[in-house]
Amino acid sequence: MILGAHVILYSSDAEADRAFLADLLGRPSVDAGGGWTILQLPPGEVAVHPAETSGTVELYLVCDDVDATVADLGARGVAFEGAVSDQGWGRLATIRLPGGGRLGLYEARHPTAFDL
Repeated sequence: MILGAHVILYSSDAEADRAFLADLLGRPSVDAGGGWTILQLPPGEVAVHPAETSGTVELYLVCDDVDATVADLGARGVAFEGAVSDQGWGRLATIRLPGGGRLGLYEARHPTAFDL
């Protein structure tokens, strides 16, 4: 029986990104040993998009109001790249992680599977 999904982000500054995500998500965590923190994620879903090559994985956080969430997180010191953009399927912002990575944040305009 599958119990959940485990997401791995690779980072050149893992400690900074772990602390950042712990603060951003405000969710419980466990120490898997040796200081390897694993954070609980909000409910999730997976989508498979067509592409020329396979293997690319992206992580997006979904919110109910991207403008309000960007304003709230920005007031807490979270850095964003560019402005909120309209993608048709939703309104998208890009969070810049301390380690240099990017994390999508969007307000969905499509049905979601979170409450199924």
